Amino acid sequence: MEPRSLTAAQARRARLAAHGFGADRSPAEAMRALVAMQGQDLPAVLRAIAIRSAAGTTLADVRDAFDRGELVRSWAMRGTLFATTPRDLAILHAATGERMRRQELRMLRDREVPEPVGAEAAAVAAEALAAGPLARPALLAAWEAAGIATSGGRGYHLLALLAIEQRVRFGPFDGAEQLLVGGPPAAVADPAAAHLDLLARMVASRGPIRDDDVAWWTGLPKVPIRAALAAASGLEPVLVEGVPMRMRAGLEPLPRDGVRLVPAFDEWLLGAADRSLVASPAALAAVVPGGNGVFRPTVLVDGRVAGTWSLPAARARAGGHPEAVLVEPVPASASCALERALAAWPHR
Repeated sequence: MEPRSLTAAQARRARLAAHGFGADRSPAEAMRALVAMQGQDLPAVLRAIAIRSAAGTTLADVRDAFDRGELVRSWAMRGTLFATTPRDLAILHAATGERMRRQELRMLRDREVPEPVGAEAAAVAAEALAAGPLARPALLAAWEAAGIATSGGRGYHLLALLAIEQRVRFGPFDGAEQLLVGGPPAAVADPAAAHLDLLARMVASRGPIRDDDVAWWTGLPKVPIRAALAAASGLEPVLVEGVPMRMRAGLEPLPRDGVRLVPAFDEWLLGAADRSLVASPAALAAVVPGGNGVFRPTVLVDGRVAGTWSLPAARARAGGHPEAVLVEPVPASASCALERALAAWPHR
């Protein structure tokens, strides 16, 4: 049987359905569906989780899920922080950990930190965290007190190394600050089967998507990823404007979608290496000015990037609403809907 053919608009609307914006689920359920979301910008990822959870979910609700241990944040793949569940973090580390560990050891050697210092740092961290969660500056201070230098990026890479070795992770909150916790990783009975299920969930929550985008997202080689996805259950191949992709089997596109606001570094853009389906070159240049890797909060109209939005601190303190800058033409109805969406944005 020939794969279903989708137009670009149908593919975007199917992807909107896959992301589950406003789905009736808890933050932990939303995260399990998405597998992981980029979390280098902590406030942004809290918002990204909230908008994919049940209507009315607040940032406090998302922080509560971290406090309960349902969610964690750590270096999971591609050398950056991700929010995920403890079990999925263990699954990801089983697949990516050794490669990432070698990278961190190389970064430490470049900073004149010999490999045995990593073991010393792990011992100090274990002792410090045995008393309970700890703020990152306190852990760095414990290393300095033990004679382990943290300047020049050494502390960052030592922390990343310990996270990749599954010794530490970011968990509960103390106010706006996320604390580190220690202890063993979550148990995974059958890592191979769990990894296949994880890849299937990644596609189901972001598809239609190319196999090569999944390889990029996980940081794993393309050939085994293609083979794994071909064997995964619950997915179907589709053609999007003639390009082979996969998505959740039987998924139907949403009707024409209106205006949506997504936060900075959102998986709507960062969930795939090829962003041409959802953004023009001009729109991408506005979202990532100068290609500097900093993704601005984004305005979507029918799933396509139409511009950016922001809520400057002074404006927020004064009780003002976010403001948008459009770079693509939108119909008058969308302009009115955008004003309403900006006024109603709850996640401040």
